[in-house]
Amino acid sequence: MAFPYSSCKQKYTFLSSLLLLLLLSSSVAELSFNFYAGSCPGAELIVRNTVRSASSSDPSVLGKLLRLIFHDCFVQGCDGSVLIRGNGTERSDPGNASLGGFTVIESIKNVLEIFCPGTVSCADILVLAARDAVEALGGPVVPIPTGRRDGTVSMAENVRPNIIDTDFTVDKMINIFSSKGLSVQDLVVLSGAHTIGAAHCNTFNSRFKLDPKGNLELIDASLDNSYAQTLVNKCSSSLDPTTTVVDNDPETSSTFDNQYYKNLLAHKGLFQTDSALMEDDRTRKIVEILANDQESFFDRWTESFLKMSLMGVRVGEEGEIRRSCSAVN
Repeated sequence: MAFPYSSCKQKYTFLSSLLLLLLLSSSVAELSFNFYAGSCPGAELIVRNTVRSASSSDPSVLGKLLRLIFHDCFVQGCDGSVLIRGNGTERSDPGNASLGGFTVIESIKNVLEIFCPGTVSCADILVLAARDAVEALGGPVVPIPTGRRDGTVSMAENVRPNIIDTDFTVDKMINIFSSKGLSVQDLVVLSGAHTIGAAHCNTFNSRFKLDPKGNLELIDASLDNSYAQTLVNKCSSSLDPTTTVVDNDPETSSTFDNQYYKNLLAHKGLFQTDSALMEDDRTRKIVEILANDQESFFDRWTESFLKMSLMGVRVGEEGEIRRSCSAVN
């Protein structure tokens, strides 16, 4: 197995975390690196090239692909069920209404079905595309074992109890992460995904109120005043807060780096859930470490992203290999 890192420390960190995960889950042991080496040797290259090509015409798609994997894996595991279209599916739930990147996943699947029909799962495509999106933005390359199979059940009622809303407390976030086998450190590290991407004004409007003249007024004292004014200027001019978007990271929105944590130290977290990480001793200490050491963030991202990508995977005879990612066979 070849590692993309030159640091022995990084290799050791990745190996130790992978071995731990293999011990914790028997289903994980059925996944393997280069799973498609014999059946579809160009699979991972096709994923990477399609992601890069799509991002050249629409850079925002990279953040959308990363967000998509969170919304898939946190709801009944990494099984591609968020991709299924139809009434009553996860994708139809209002909590997933702003998700994007679906056309990129379908494009990848269409190409793979030409070269290797019925071979590569949508669940694997989704994880690999998110991994490659991070790499394309300057983040770490995460070695990902493959061999996931696609789920055949997708229900909207499973969405809300399993995803993080933008006004959650730290306790609520920890509870959800813990229920998925993820730690407090995983919570803080995976929140670093907000170093890229964008959000609609209505996702953080609880931090403001309308004054008698109809203007936005800051009511969340945890937010930096100058940053809050920038958000007010951006969102007050919008007739539709569900369509106007603001970068999650006001400093380096097109680079996957540790700037997100520096923003938190400066009280410039876009969401209430971001700012909340600075208000709890359990999470603030981790934020401070990651803000001061990008290499540490990349090492820990590698571990936490891998851990998330293995949640609730279906292998062997479970599930299926979908012919189209938007529908079961």
